[in-house]
Order: sequence, then C-alpha cells, then structure tokens
Amino acid sequence: MVKRKRKYGFARFALKLLLAIVLLLFVFILSVRIGIWGKLPNNNELSTFHYNRASEVYTADGVLIGKYYLNDQQPIPFKNIPEHVRNALTAIEDERFYEHSGIDYQSLLRVAIKTILMQDRSSGGGSTLTQQLAKNLYPRKDRKQTHLVVDKVKEMIIAQRLEDLFTKDEILTHYLNTVSFGGNTFGIESAALKFFNTTTSELTIEQAATLIGTLKATHSYNPRLFPKKSIERRNLVLQAMVNNGFLDAKEKDSLSAIPLKLNYREFEHDVGLAPYFREEVRKKLREWCAIQNKNGKNYNPYTSGLKVYTTLDSKMQQLAEESMAHHMASLQEKFEKSYGKNAPWLKNKGLISKLVKRTEPYQKLKKLGWDDTRIMDSLRKKRAMTLGDWSGEKTVKASTIDSVQHYMKFLNTGSLSMDPRTGAVKTWIGGINYKHFKYDHIAQSKRQVGSTFKPIVYTTALEAGIPPCTYFPAQEVAYENLKGWSPSNSNNKDEAYLNYSMEMALSHSVNTVAVKVLEKTGIDKVIEQAQKMGVYSELPKQPSLALGTGELYVSELATVYTSFVNNGKGAEPFYIESIRNQNDSILARFAPKEVKTDAFSRKTGEIMLEMMKSTIDQGTASRIRTTYNLKNDIAGKTGTTQNNKDAWFVAITPKLVHVSWVGLDNHEIGFKNTSLGQGANAALPLFALWYQKLNRDAAFNGITKARFPKTDPSVLRILDCEPIKRDGFFKRLFKNPKKKKVKKFRTKP
Repeated sequence: MVKRKRKYGFARFALKLLLAIVLLLFVFILSVRIGIWGKLPNNNELSTFHYNRASEVYTADGVLIGKYYLNDQQPIPFKNIPEHVRNALTAIEDERFYEHSGIDYQSLLRVAIKTILMQDRSSGGGSTLTQQLAKNLYPRKDRKQTHLVVDKVKEMIIAQRLEDLFTKDEILTHYLNTVSFGGNTFGIESAALKFFNTTTSELTIEQAATLIGTLKATHSYNPRLFPKKSIERRNLVLQAMVNNGFLDAKEKDSLSAIPLKLNYREFEHDVGLAPYFREEVRKKLREWCAIQNKNGKNYNPYTSGLKVYTTLDSKMQQLAEESMAHHMASLQEKFEKSYGKNAPWLKNKGLISKLVKRTEPYQKLKKLGWDDTRIMDSLRKKRAMTLGDWSGEKTVKASTIDSVQHYMKFLNTGSLSMDPRTGAVKTWIGGINYKHFKYDHIAQSKRQVGSTFKPIVYTTALEAGIPPCTYFPAQEVAYENLKGWSPSNSNNKDEAYLNYSMEMALSHSVNTVAVKVLEKTGIDKVIEQAQKMGVYSELPKQPSLALGTGELYVSELATVYTSFVNNGKGAEPFYIESIRNQNDSILARFAPKEVKTDAFSRKTGEIMLEMMKSTIDQGTASRIRTTYNLKNDIAGKTGTTQNNKDAWFVAITPKLVHVSWVGLDNHEIGFKNTSLGQGANAALPLFALWYQKLNRDAAFNGITKARFPKTDPSVLRILDCEPIKRDGFFKRLFKNPKKKKVKKFRTKP
C-alpha cells in the first residue's frame, strides 16, 4: 500500500513538473512573441522589406566591371533561378521545405535527441530555410549562448509569419537573395559572378552544387581557398540530390568526376579592370544622387541598385593595362639601375624624413605629443608587413620607414584615350596600382607638360599669320631682361649657323625656336589660344611657357589635341552615357559638351596635323615607325620637362587621341638622365605597345585602319620648303658659334 502511494506520488510529481515546464515554456514563448526579449517585426514590416542592391558599372560593350555596395548583393527574381539550383538547396539544407509550415518539428526532435542525449554536436541546428531567411533578414545581435534560445524562438515565430505572407517559391527566392556566401558577398547572383563569372541562370549543376555546398561553412568550404574540401562538399550535395530524386546515380557520378573550374572575379574596389576609372565614376554617381535627392528622389549609390553605363571599352582597357604593366615594369628596373647605390630613396635622408612625416603613423604619434626622436625610433621597429612591386606582393620584416623608402622609388603613370569627335573616354589608367597608389594622375594630378605645349604655340603663330615656312635661328640666346635665362636644346648638335622651318622645329622639338616663335606671336595670344582649345588651368605669363612650364591635367591636354582632328573644336572627356534603375529604365542620359566656336581655322588645323605627322615620321617620335613598326596614320608630340621630371607623349589618330604621362609622384626625384626619361622613351611605349595590340585584333579595324582626311593641296604647297637653312657666308663670318647671342625678350610682338 505504501509502495503504491509512493508510486502515485512520484507520478503526480512528474506530471506537475511536466505541466510546470510546459507552462514555463508557454510563458517564455509568449514573452518572446509580445516583445519582452526584443521587438519582433510585424506582418507589415515583413511584407515590405527591401533588398540593399549594389549599383553596377558597365562598359560601352556591356561588360560589368565594378560594383558600389555596402553588401555585394544582386537580388534576382524566381524565374532566374534554375530548378537544379533550387533542388540542390532543398536537398542539402531542408529536404522537407515544401512540406513544413516554417518549422520542421521532425528535424527539431532529431537534433534535440542527438544533441542533448547523444552529445552529438555535428547534428546541426535543425533550422529550416524559412528560419534561416528570418536570420538573414534579422541577424542575431548578441552571440552569447544565453541568447541562443531566445534567438531560436524569435526565428521560429518570424518563420511562421513569413510562411503566412509568402509562397514557398517566394521564400526560396528571398533566401537565395540574402544568404551570405562569405566575405561581403550576399545572394546567389553575386556568388555566381564572383566564383564563376556567370549569372545564376547560367550555372551548371556542378557549379550550383559547389555554391550551395559553401553555405554550411562559407570559409571552410570556400572553393578558391580550399578546393579539395569544396569538391568533397559539392559531391555530398550531389548525393543529397540523388537521395531526394533530383538526380540519378549515373549522372551524379559523372558530375562528381568534373574538376573544380573557377573563373574568379573580385568586385572589391582595389582590384579588377579600370579601378581608377571606377572611382571617378563613383564620385560622379554620388554627386548625381545628391542632386536628385535634393529634388525629392531617394537614390543611394551603394544600395539603390543603379546601373551606370559608361563609354569605356573593356577590351581596349584590358590591352592598355597589359601594355602599361609590361612597359612600366621594364622601365622601373632600368630606372633603379640608373641610380645604383646612390639612389635618393637610399641616400637622401632629408627627403626620406620629409616623406615619413607625411605618413599616417607619424601624424598619429605626433598628435599624442611624442617628440621626433621618439617617433622615428618607433617607426624604425620592424614587423611583418606586405610590400608590393612588379613581381607581386611579399610579406617581409620591415618598418614604416622601410615602407616609405620602398614606395617612394616607384615610377607612376597616367594615360587617357578618347574619341576626338565626342570626347568619349575609351581607356583610363590613373596609376600603376590602385591598391598601393590611390592618387589618380588623370583626375587629380597637374604636371608641367613640357614640349607637348608647343603645338599650341605654333597654332597661335599660324593664326597670327606667320607662314609655316618662316625660318627661325636655332642659336641659343641669353635674354638679359630675364636674368640671363637661356633656353637650350636637348641635342648636342652645333646649331649656331642653322635656321629651322616651323615644321622642322616642331617635329624635332627645338626649344630655342619655340621660345622665338612665342616671342614673335605674343604670350597673351598664346594663352588666349590655349583657352580656346580647352585649357582652363592658369598658365604662367612667362617666356618659359613655350617650353611647357604650365601645369595641366591629362584631360586638358587631351582636349587640346582633339581639336586637330575635330575641325578646330576641342572635345572634353565624358565617360557616363546613362544612369538606369535596376529594371534598366533610364533615369538620366549624358551627352558630349557641344562646342560652337572653332578654336582655329580649318587651314591651321591641317597645317598643324601635317607638322605633327612629321614628328612621327622623322622627328622625336620616329621610333613609332622604326622600333614599333606602326604603319598606321598617326600624328603626335613628345614632351620632357626640366630635370627629366615628366615624360609625355600625345598620339593623334583619325579615331583616337591618346595622352600618356610617366614620372614620380614626388617632384624632387626625376629620371637620372634624359635618354631614359625623355617622352619618346618613357611615355611613348605606353601608346605604341597598346596600338600594336589593337592592330592585331580585327575587332578594332575600324579604328586602326582609319585614315586622316586627304590634305588640301594648297596646304602641302605652303609646307613645301627646305626644313633647314644654313646662314650665308658673311653671316657666318661675323658670328661666333661659341658665344651666346644676348638680347632682350620682346614682351609685345
């Protein structure tokens, strides 16, 4: 009797305990539902959520070259998700997806038994795709174990609400658009582009299985980092598809044997095609959004899914970057070798110290009140850091000062090509490596332009009525009213008795003659002419202007040279054609700036073009023909500034104008010698190597095989004179070739 009472007493106690647990569980779930543990989204919030969509940048030939985003996310509709992608997902992640109502109680029970009773932590969490979607939409804020149960219950409640609001296909679509594939990549579309350079709709079965397989652990199964583990996981997904009747065993075996073939594309801003160009487009997009938002719109360049269509040609840009890397790597090696052990980045302590003081680490320590000695001691401490050069990146033991010395020696570049009739930018290279050198030498840098300014001087002279066969003495002159300033020529020829025609002087870049042409024409007229041709930077009102001491942007110089093949009108660069929304509806169109007034006459333009053809055929840029064997119609001009700080080359073709600059960011370092640093050697190859590649590709025949318009016979007659005249006997008799002529520079022509 006692035993029976004890037995009934224990049963009542167990029943009461069970009821208490159920009651507590009910109260706990109710407390979560009413928001005691944090507010839950209501049905209205769940039904109106919107994706953050990355904005995209496209080239003129339709290639996606970049994205602007907070999260790299490209949502797509259900119709763009192939059946095998959906099958792979449900087979491995939630095989009863189409049967449960948001919570898979059978799976939960299995997980509970394995985890609690059998202590098997590999059993997973039992979350359905709907619960995982809830977690994607409302990420867990607190990672502590104590909040895990609360988070799980929240996700279950949200999952049930999602199931009430959306169809299964809609839930699947939302999940695939929001799930993380590692890093900052969200959604199946962005993952497909990143790992296979394709769209979701074009994914093969094995590619889909690879991507779906990463979801279990996006780092551990990353196919780029751990290909072997990724293949194992992919094959497990394929087996799950067999188990669920989505594949037959034979097809699975065939797919499992396929090797992993990635076509990996980063959409990080530091890498990829045309990073400097993409950054400039980003700035313009931000400006456009700001203007639109003032007018009541709501555009965000990082979340609104805008599409920016540009003028850039992806293939031309790719070839230009390849040519740049080839030339600059070779030039860098010669540059360092020319200085040897006495290089300024090794020996010039004052310059090194100056550059170190500009660094962020130095500035931070200075703000803390440290003195220079203490700061420098700290910045000399070596640690593991990654340094890059043309052979790649290496992790080495180095200090901040070592890093400054390493990067201060690098030659940099800027090159721009555009359609001379519209100004449409075709290629844009702002520097040698965006990751290490953010400064854009197209958009941000103004440098002295050297002899590339001379065509402006000669254009002004022609417009002023000076015939192109006017002869100017090449003899060096010391101008007494300019403190004895005496411009000289770069060659070592004895020119005391020689007189050059304007064509000869321009094509061979004779400095002494350029100054004399400027003197005869007038500085004010030259500056006015430069402005008509597209120069907007302030120019020095000095005779040295003839030698290019004025500082211009690459884009200004490009505009000037377009006028010679655009009927006297300078075409300003433009690079955005349209901005569209995610559905490709046009929000804004952009057109070239219309120039109504000719900068010079058609006759002047033809004469100048002929004179610059001579630069290519027999002048300072003749290696275009001899070294690079380019037979195309090309005109142009080289340029080198004082102390070999800047090397320039401008090429004019019937369909393209290309400007290239090479130098160092630090103006205190130049090329060791002129033979290495002259425009013909340092800058010209950027165009020549690139144009060789264009010649080899039939797709560019419309550009490379284009011809200049036939020159008017009257222009050819005007230019038909001997390039050089030698002084007569009596003039030579009374001239001392070893003595400079001394005179005053005439400020008024």
